[in-house]
Parts: sequence; structure tokens; C-alpha cells
Amino acid sequence: MKVYEVGGAVRDQLLGIETRDHDYVVVGGTPEEMERLGFKPVGRDFPVFLHPETREEYALARTERKSGRGYRGFTINASPDVTLEQDLERRDLTINAIARDENGHIIDPFGGTADLRKGVLRHVGPAFSEDPVRVLRTARFAARFGFKVAPETQTLMQQMVVNGEVDHLVAERVWQEIAKGLMESKPSRMFAALRDCNALEKILPEVDALYGVPQPEQHHPEIDTGAHVMMVIDYAAKQQYSLAVRFAALTHDLGKALTPRDLWPAHHGHEHRSVELVESLCKRLRVPGHCRDVARLTARFHGDIGRAYELRPVTILRLLNTADVFRKPERFDEVLQAAECDFRGRPGYEEAPFGQTGLLKAASDAARRVDAGAIAADLDDPARIREQVDAARLNAIREVLAKCEHST
Repeated sequence: MKVYEVGGAVRDQLLGIETRDHDYVVVGGTPEEMERLGFKPVGRDFPVFLHPETREEYALARTERKSGRGYRGFTINASPDVTLEQDLERRDLTINAIARDENGHIIDPFGGTADLRKGVLRHVGPAFSEDPVRVLRTARFAARFGFKVAPETQTLMQQMVVNGEVDHLVAERVWQEIAKGLMESKPSRMFAALRDCNALEKILPEVDALYGVPQPEQHHPEIDTGAHVMMVIDYAAKQQYSLAVRFAALTHDLGKALTPRDLWPAHHGHEHRSVELVESLCKRLRVPGHCRDVARLTARFHGDIGRAYELRPVTILRLLNTADVFRKPERFDEVLQAAECDFRGRPGYEEAPFGQTGLLKAASDAARRVDAGAIAADLDDPARIREQVDAARLNAIREVLAKCEHST
């Protein structure tokens, strides 16, 4: 058996990027030999093993033959006579089809190192078109490295959209790749790459529909809603916010695409429409509950947060109650972060004053300091308890607003 380091670890090392995950391919081995050496089998779809000490992944060299639709539609051959080049040939991009032997020598049969130097994402071969996940992965690598998609790869990705291969993507894999792309330093590049090959319309039609939708120029110098959303997610990434905040930034304005054209560029009431679209998108992609909830609350309240100085105390309390801030204050903090990203995701606004989130955070903290237990101890009627607790919280919010007015 011969062992080679492959994939992302080799690529990142050549780029001078620190990597923690190392993957290996074993040529000339069998499952029985691997287990005899103490490796633990973990692969469900093909032979993958964990090293008995390092717990790193070692996969038997394999070839794949298309046998059905989607990314699971493959027949695997992992016999000992599969060569290293055959294993590399089945990989998606040339920059991911580079190997290093035990002596440190680079094996690069498809020109991946040259593409790394040129900053190009190029498919290894025609088998790229057999797996629709590769469209998403290529777009994600565009976001990660800022590389350009090679023209021939761009054409192939467009063909995959036209022939319906992308329609067979599994929801969990779509979300997995989108989540990874959102966590890159400039996630807008991922969505630009998907849009360039017409895949965004298939994968995230709610986001694709935002392009070409105008907004009032006095509030949005960028005018186009799609361009605005891309600026918002890039600002969230620049602040290194959580995945939930970045996803909320991506989806906060979805309802603007449903505004009747004769009302453009105004979008009154788009927040409620956005909530409906967020919920349907999250259900379709099986988005985790926390990300869904932060996105839904951001879609509903980002307008109110932006108008925080104009809100009455009772409206602020209603917002806090609806956001369930008294049980989940950290989630509300993420909603405030996403709303601030919405404000700053516009040309010239990145450094502009935005005290609204600080005001609502102070109001939330003050309302949460009300001792509801002490109030309840003196009363028996639940309705009366609720009334008194709300009154105390309302007073706390009024005090915050009064201090704010005094300071300004």
C-alpha cells in the first residue's frame, strides 16, 4: 500500500494557509488490510477509515461511475488496482486534485498548482457535471479564495443548470454549502458565482428575485436590492458575526421582491412578506431552528429597529415580548447585529452613526432587570401579575428613553 496526502490540505499548504484537517488516499489497499492495521471503518458510501492514533481520514483510492441523478447517483469502485491518478481524476477542481507523497513530492497530473498561481477554478474533467454539489462547491471556493471560474467550467456549470442536474440537489447539502459560503470572508462572491451560471435562480430563487428591484435612492445609494443584500452579508462577514446573523442578513429583505411594480421603489409592509418567504425557504432547505428564528425576527423587525428613536415605549416592549427577549436575550442581540448590518450595507454608511441598536439593547437590559418573581410573590391573579410586570418593564424602558433624550 502507498499513502498520499490529498485535497484541501495540500492545496492550502501550497497557498501558505494553515490547515488542521488532513485527508489521505490509500493506493493498493483493501478494507481488510486497513482494519488489520487498526484503522476504524467509518465510510457509509465508500471505504473511509480513521487512523487509530491521529483519527485522520484515510480513504481507499476509488473511481466513480454515474448511475443515477443527484450526488448519490454513483457506483463506487475501490479495488486495489485503482491508481492515484484515477482517484484524482474523479475530483471536482484541479486545485483539489493535487497529492503529496510520503517524501513531500507533489503529484499534480491536472495542472492544479498552475491554477493556484493564476487564481483559477477549473474542473478536472467531464465527470464534474455528474455531481450538482460541485456547482455549489465551486461557488464557495470563489468566495473563499477570490478566484475566477474558468470560462469552460462556467459553461459546464450553466449546462448543468439547463439540463436539470442542479434540480436534484438535496436540501441538506444545499444548506451545508450555503452555510460554509456565508462563513467565508466575502460571501457575496459565492452568490455572484451562482448567479453567473444561472444556478442561484434554482437554488435560492427568493434571493435571485431581489436583483433588479429598486429601492429609494435617498436611503439606498446602491438602489438595487440584490446589490444591497450582498453588501449586507459582506459587512456581517467583516464583523465576523455568527452564521445566524449572516443568514439573517441574506434573507432580511426577501419581501421586497413581492412589492407590486407600480409601487416601486417604495416597499411598505415588505417586512411581513419577508417573514413568509423566510419561513418557506427555511422549511425547504431544512435550515436549523436557531438560524431560522434569527432570520425571521430580523425580517420582521429590522425596519422597527432602524426607527428605534421614533418608537413609543409600549411599542418597544411589544417588540421585546415578540422577540422573546426575556427568555432568549442572546438571540435578540443577534437580531440587533443583523439589523445594524442592514443599515451599514450601503455605500457611505459603513462608519455612519447608528445608535438604534445600542438604545434597544439598553432598553432590553433594563426591562430584563425587572424582578418578575418579586412582583408575582405579592399577587395571585396571573393576569394581574402579567399586567404589573409589563408596567414595571414599561417604566424601565421609559427611563432609558428619558436618559437618551437628556444625553442628546
